Amino acid sequence: MEEKFIISIGRQTGSGGLTIAKELSKQLGIPCFDKELIQLASEESGLGKEFFENIDEKTSHSLFGGLFGFRNTLVDEVYSGVYLSNESLFNIQSDVIRGLAEKESSIFIGRCADYVLKNSDNCLNIFICANTNDRVQRISEIREITEKKALDLIEKSDKTRASYYNYFSNKEWGKAESYHLCINSSVLGIDETVAFILEFAAKKFGDIESNKK
Repeated sequence: MEEKFIISIGRQTGSGGLTIAKELSKQLGIPCFDKELIQLASEESGLGKEFFENIDEKTSHSLFGGLFGFRNTLVDEVYSGVYLSNESLFNIQSDVIRGLAEKESSIFIGRCADYVLKNSDNCLNIFICANTNDRVQRISEIREITEKKALDLIEKSDKTRASYYNYFSNKEWGKAESYHLCINSSVLGIDETVAFILEFAAKKFGDIESNKK
């Protein structure tokens, strides 16, 4: 398949979504963008990474309080006295996502990539969930914390991601109608979930074997 395609992945905390995305990236031979988008948006705009980290979907504090009263030295020099809204920073990041999608087939994790690329016909939007027990166990092992702390982290993180997605996309995070495919990774396990997504992508896009390394 020569035409570019995009896979966007939304995921519950602890569902294995990041692992799945990276394995898809490896098998398809295409780049996967997660936190790298913060660095790229910073480089593209000339703004400090701190600005984009403050509106990132993983940030736990309030995201949507209007204007930032936050500046760093670089911004003081270039944008003295200017306060950038959350929407302005989101739009900069969105431009980066669109630019990357135009260049080559890619995988985007979170950050409303499905909404940002809503006008693209070659985009497969996926949401990955998992059973709570599996999510708690995974986070507990990865972070080396108790299961109680893992559950608290999951609940807070999911709430943050939902708030980010719902605010910027005007859709509902995790709701089936917001995506092309919703899949529970607990049912098939990580490897088989990857295989299922590859099969689904092949049905949507056509032959994707030529993208594999």
